[in-house]
This record gives sequence, structure tokens and C-alpha cells, in this order.
Amino acid sequence: MSEFDLDLQTIESEMDVEDADGTGRVVLGVLDGRTPDEEWVAEVDGGAVLVLAVEGDMKRLAAGFAPDIREMGGELIHFRRFLLVTPPGVTIDTDRLD
Repeated sequence: MSEFDLDLQTIESEMDVEDADGTGRVVLGVLDGRTPDEEWVAEVDGGAVLVLAVEGDMKRLAAGFAPDIREMGGELIHFRRFLLVTPPGVTIDTDRLD
């Protein structure tokens, strides 16, 4: 077995590490009207994906932020008892649901 020189510090410094701006985050929450719409929009605007357990009338509860999410290019889908919300550039693939 041959030896090789592996410099982990150099590799770590060159890796594409996600910033702390929300990119790469999945936020679990409850959609029940207690969280201000602006907070959901800010999370998605920062790059986070929302997985929200819906407690109540989903259309009424999401009405305050869904248009903003769609306008920015994000997606929303109601799946079972959850509302999934993605930022622009993250698509929700529903092909396997058919």
C-alpha cells in the first residue's frame, strides 16, 4: 500500500460550505396562524425549505404569505397534512405521487 499526503485543512478551506443565511436548511414548523407571515417569507427568502404541519384551514392560514412566495419564484404544495414551501431554484417533484 502506498502512502499519500492528505491535507485536510486545505481541503476543508476549499470546500463549498453553505453560509449561515438559511441556504441548505429545512425548517420544520406548524402552520396554525401563530407565526407571522413575514417570518415564513423571510425563511424562504433566505433559502430555507419549510415543512409545515397544517393545523386548521390551510388556504386561510397560507393566504398571507403564499402570494409572496410564488412571486419570488418559490413553490408551495400541500402533501397529506403538510405544506411544503421551497425557495426559488428548488423544485418540488411530484412525479412519484401518480
